[in-house]
Amino acid sequence: MVAGRSRTVRVLSVVGARPNFMKIAPFARAIAARNDAAPGSAEHILVHTGQHYDASMSDAFFRTLSIPEPDIHLAVGSGTHAEQVGRTMMAFEPELRRVRPDWVVVVGDVNATCACSITAKKEGVRVAHIEAGLRSFDMDMPEEINRMVTDRLSDLLLTPDAISDANLRREGVPEERIVQVGNIMIDTLDRQRAAAAALDPLAILGAQARPGQAAKLESLSRTGGAFALLTLHRPSNVDSPEVLAALANVVSGRVAAALPVVWILHPRTQHRLERAELMAGLLANGRVIVCGPAGYLEMLRLNMAARVMLTDSGGLQEECCVLGTPCLTLRDNTERPVTLTEHGGVCLLAGNGPARVGERFEAALRMPRKPTRPPLWDGHAAERAVDAILRAS
Repeated sequence: MVAGRSRTVRVLSVVGARPNFMKIAPFARAIAARNDAAPGSAEHILVHTGQHYDASMSDAFFRTLSIPEPDIHLAVGSGTHAEQVGRTMMAFEPELRRVRPDWVVVVGDVNATCACSITAKKEGVRVAHIEAGLRSFDMDMPEEINRMVTDRLSDLLLTPDAISDANLRREGVPEERIVQVGNIMIDTLDRQRAAAAALDPLAILGAQARPGQAAKLESLSRTGGAFALLTLHRPSNVDSPEVLAALANVVSGRVAAALPVVWILHPRTQHRLERAELMAGLLANGRVIVCGPAGYLEMLRLNMAARVMLTDSGGLQEECCVLGTPCLTLRDNTERPVTLTEHGGVCLLAGNGPARVGERFEAALRMPRKPTRPPLWDGHAAERAVDAILRAS
């Protein structure tokens, strides 16, 4: 906050989907802590657009992460990119006019991030983007478009690392608008790590496994519990039956031959597997344990226990980096290159072709567990983000 300023800064933050929840929890706590230290520093209004409306992917995360109850719930629901962006803008505009905040804070790269940044700028409200500057340079990814639009409109770009800073400078963003604060999601990981460590991985799998897999769980317990952990949700991996079948085959064959595979199913992926008639084969495979969606603590504990992670999730790449879990990134590119082995991380790009996935998996198996923290990934990114917003107010 500018020296001598006594006015309370009104901050409206937006969450829309599961990837946002781990980022907004520490931000809300940081504002509360600032108000404890200096009463009246900031008023925080939390808006949930409802992009993820299933209780297992929204309400449970709010409870686990102690996120305050949203002040405004837009109930946008599911739909195409255009449908979600359009409905979010229509629902957000009257609330923005009613609240009239000093700042709209958006996080990550989901549809709500893009929609609310556009609406805020049209209403003349300043925008701060937490996790600014990430680039995959792949315009086929809807998230890349969301990131680019949001960063172009933002007045304050709060970045996780030096690579993101460099991306923004190349795009012509003025230096004074770029503030490197670190990775806010790691704030949540650090805060929840002890609670996750107290959980039993085999008990988690027993609760989450699809019916009829008790023998697989017993076998995993007898052999010491080493496993590969798999998640998939991106359209490039799950929407094409041919691509999904090829990935399922390499997982149930080459990967499972080396390590039992725990596959945590995103609802989208489960639907695609069933529609492609692949689920029965996976359930019949004695080396593949098929599980339903996991909560944040449960997924964190499984990541801590896994020998290798296979994923197309950017957030899990970051978690693997800090936890040290060798990670096979099932994509041709990543907006988080700081997590890759060439930048000191633990992630290997593998695409989704079976041959390369198999080769890269074997390389990951040979990697030691090596926890790595890029600069400012220290659990205090949210505090720096709040400080930057108040200074700019």
